[in-house]
Amino acid sequence: MERSIASCIGNPHSLEAILVRILRAAAAQMGPTQKADSREHTLGRMLELLETAAARGASLVVFPELAFTTFFPRWYLEGDALDQYFERSMPNPAVQRLFDRARALRVGFYIGYAEQAADRQRYNCSILVDRDGAILGRYRKVHLPGSVEPRAGARFQQLEKRYFSYGDLGFPAFRAGPDWCHAIMGMMICNDRRWPESWRVLGLQGVELVCVGYNSAAYDPNGGVTEDAALRTFHSMLVTQANAYMNATWAIAVAKAGDEDGSGLIGGSCIVDPNGRIVAEAATLGDEVVVADLDLDLCRQGKDKMFNFAAHRRPEQYALITERAGVVEPAGLDAVATNLRNQEAERRSR
Repeated sequence: MERSIASCIGNPHSLEAILVRILRAAAAQMGPTQKADSREHTLGRMLELLETAAARGASLVVFPELAFTTFFPRWYLEGDALDQYFERSMPNPAVQRLFDRARALRVGFYIGYAEQAADRQRYNCSILVDRDGAILGRYRKVHLPGSVEPRAGARFQQLEKRYFSYGDLGFPAFRAGPDWCHAIMGMMICNDRRWPESWRVLGLQGVELVCVGYNSAAYDPNGGVTEDAALRTFHSMLVTQANAYMNATWAIAVAKAGDEDGSGLIGGSCIVDPNGRIVAEAATLGDEVVVADLDLDLCRQGKDKMFNFAAHRRPEQYALITERAGVVEPAGLDAVATNLRNQEAERRSR
């Protein structure tokens, strides 16, 4: 392991470490996890990714959303068939090996999983685990896609709204310790990355590194026919790059990719700098590790200049963002325009 980078340039408690804040991090993309795959098999793959990242000097590894399981919200499930996918505690005996090996390697990680809380509410959850094996922070997915009821005739569903409660923790930022250069870190899960509000709430807390795991379909999971894998991958990178730039933060976005029981998932795992540039990117749809050195002080230019929020934001003008969820168009559209729009809608429906 290249300890100088992994330890935040030498001794993490030294003055030099405070002045030079470089964190080596890894995106641990996973290939598909089939319904028939055992937990042991999946955990073995994750341990291999962890070992690879550690050997390349990473002190932080980012795994995908729902990393321990297949993306089960594509199926209509009930009873034990659904219950098997939820973790009642974390860590637990089924995944303890990952925590133990990470601690032995002195590598921390972000990981997503399906959580059943003590009150029996269920969430699409992620945690950030530090290099000592302690949970630094927890996040529950806010922007749940899909529907509560299955779509008639669909081969694959998107039932996150059926299986999960909306996240109730907001978008908290966490101050890491010296091993991670005292970075200000935040988390999102999959669809959250498409909503600028997610990033801005973290940006207003000074976030310097956002970790995002995702399982994104290689087709429109809502039943549309205009999106293919290439466009979906472009959108994934677009929102990560644009929002990293607009909030002057590093971002690590990590996929579970490939053909999962006949349902395609995009790849495109990447590490993006505070200027919105991709500095490392996965090249496959399988298990793959990409690594980059994150100079956290690159965030300063954007935070102090172009996106100096204290100097330039005008929150008194943004009331609609919190007052309204859906679109309400301005009044006054004349009858001709209304008629033309109705004709266009009818043409598209044929």
